[in-house]
Amino acid sequence: MNPVVLAVSLMLILSLARVHVVFSLIISAFIGGMVADIPADTILAAFPDAGVSEPDSLLKLKYLVKVFEEGIAAGTTTALSYAVLGAFAVAISYSGLSQAMANLIIGRAQHGKGASLKWLLIIALLVMSIMSQNLVPIHIAFIPLVVPPLLLVMNRLNLDRRLLACVITFGLVCTYMFIPYGFGDIFLNKILLGNINKFGMDVSGVNIYQAMAIPALGMVAGLGIAIFYSYRQPRRYEDRPVEGAAEQVPVKPLNIIIALIAVTAAFLAQKYTGSLILAGLIGFAIFMVARVIRWHQADTVFNSGIRMMSMIAFIMIAANGFAAVMNASGGIEPLVADSVAFFGNSRALVALAMLVVGLLVTMGIGSSFSTLPIIAAIYVPLCAQMGFSPLATVAIIGTAGALGDAGSPASDSTLGPTMGFNADGQHNHITDTVIPTFLHYNVPLLLAGWIAALVL
Repeated sequence: MNPVVLAVSLMLILSLARVHVVFSLIISAFIGGMVADIPADTILAAFPDAGVSEPDSLLKLKYLVKVFEEGIAAGTTTALSYAVLGAFAVAISYSGLSQAMANLIIGRAQHGKGASLKWLLIIALLVMSIMSQNLVPIHIAFIPLVVPPLLLVMNRLNLDRRLLACVITFGLVCTYMFIPYGFGDIFLNKILLGNINKFGMDVSGVNIYQAMAIPALGMVAGLGIAIFYSYRQPRRYEDRPVEGAAEQVPVKPLNIIIALIAVTAAFLAQKYTGSLILAGLIGFAIFMVARVIRWHQADTVFNSGIRMMSMIAFIMIAANGFAAVMNASGGIEPLVADSVAFFGNSRALVALAMLVVGLLVTMGIGSSFSTLPIIAAIYVPLCAQMGFSPLATVAIIGTAGALGDAGSPASDSTLGPTMGFNADGQHNHITDTVIPTFLHYNVPLLLAGWIAALVL
């Protein structure tokens, strides 16, 4: 069995069986790696002092451990970024800014404007998630700042958090997949078009909006289904304490001004340095210098933030190790070749096979940005061989890369919403974020990408 298919399938089965995602990723990575046919020369080259001419199972396992550890080392920067941002988010809650926002919305809720408030929350979260990819490119960092203080309001409105998870994930994924600014510029221009050009197809004249419009409409359809059909019924939650939030914070105008200055400074630091770690530290330092956070409170606030974001950090570290082992297994290229060979010369079925393989790979790796360079090397010559136009090639590879970002247990596009909505312990990562986003986005995106491949 193909090691990538085995590893990803096992990871999903274990996650659905309520095995923690970190353990699911680690177990699946090593089982997939052990069944992979890794060349003996590759393993022996990693251990020149092994003193053997043919690696045994133990040496192969040691090689996989080495690859996995190198992979998780690559993910530590991102994990530390989210931990620092978690501390910054808790500091903002201590300033009273989040409480002021929540008080304003709760006040409207108490005056009988529940229906309009529901739509205000949905639209606000959608707009913020879209802006987090381009205008204010902080990705999921806005979620722990905004969502936990509003959980009480959502409870009073009986809003289904699965709906709101779908709303945020739509903004996180569809935006970078369609709009070439911010993270979208990285995904579309630098990674997607850059790799297609690199591997021999001229796409200089391709209009990215035209190429990705149909796949984006597929995600829009999924969002509409989630809002107006799947999760439109009320869902009740208990009013529980929110982890990391300061209790009964007085709302002081000066503290609000300082919080706005800290947020602005953090945004500018991230924009001009590209470092989320530095941005979070600068924002946190401003709160301390201005004495919004007292020196004796600093450890408590910082530890609370790290604790709030610790799960996402560990999952992303494990996901990087999983991705490294999958790359080392050499199973991705045979998977594509076997899938295409099975369907012969049918362009429609070959396009469908490429999209499904992209879905499978991204579900395991958890990152569209990491998936694209892997599949582009295989898909570009294949698309040229099958006679797909440059426009259709961009649509196929772009969709294949984005597929699986929504709905992957290891994706920050699903981990982010879970961190926010589970701040009071009432939102399960798999059943309340992963499965809803998988069904509402991957299925229509797969169909829309397939249509785009055939009509462009």
